[in-house]
Amino acid sequence: MGIRKLKPTTPGQRHKVIGAFDKITASTPEKSLVTGKKRTGGRNNTGKMTMRYIGGGHKQRYRLIDFKRNKDGIPATVKSIEYDPNRTSRIALLYYADGAKSYIIAPNGLEVGQTVVSGSDAAPEVGNCLPMANIPVGTIIHNIELRPGQGAKMVRSAGAFAQLTSKEGMYAIIRMPSGETRKILAACKATIGSVGNSDHGLEKSGKAGRSRWLGRRPRVRGVVMNPVDHPMGGGEGRASGGHPRSRKGLYAKGLKTRAPKKHSSKYIIERRKK
Repeated sequence: MGIRKLKPTTPGQRHKVIGAFDKITASTPEKSLVTGKKRTGGRNNTGKMTMRYIGGGHKQRYRLIDFKRNKDGIPATVKSIEYDPNRTSRIALLYYADGAKSYIIAPNGLEVGQTVVSGSDAAPEVGNCLPMANIPVGTIIHNIELRPGQGAKMVRSAGAFAQLTSKEGMYAIIRMPSGETRKILAACKATIGSVGNSDHGLEKSGKAGRSRWLGRRPRVRGVVMNPVDHPMGGGEGRASGGHPRSRKGLYAKGLKTRAPKKHSSKYIIERRKK
């Protein structure tokens, strides 16, 4: 999956770098795995704006992704690699041997026609999903569950991967993409390989309108607001704004915001790198 740099024929295309669609093999999604997607515009049920800088955007349809991979022992063939507007990664359409169809996040190296399988007896090969108790130490993984049977919650964005570093009793020790090392129950499932579309981080929108297509409205800096609107607002001329802080007054740089008695802290062996 590469990227395309466009010729500077217009100001919007001068710095535009977008993902190439050369690996995508289907232009329309599987109809049975698509549902409608409602936009809130950042408003709640009374119409009050509760999230700023959200609104507009192109109409999207949600693709139902199988994060549980619970059809154990049934082989599935990769029918197509498709674009998904709801996530940074690409998705793969699977045709199971029993006639079922489902979408999964497409890992790096997964090709059309390849066979994938899930379950404890599956081989540790790209695209296969199995409990971490059965995955060899040192393997690159993604789509990691936090509780057995819950479905994948972590390491799902484009280019992301974690590494199974060791096993201790009923726990697997995982090094996360952030650098954090933590314990997860070895009965939880994970998918072999790293998430595809790793060049997504090199993309540049090129113009403000592209953000509007994604449903993002212009974001206003606190420094240019008035004191009534933001702690960093006001001042004569271009004031620096003082110490960086949020609209509610919390320091934005250096202040630890994690709850000190959080339940999951006992599973974290090493915190992420600053």
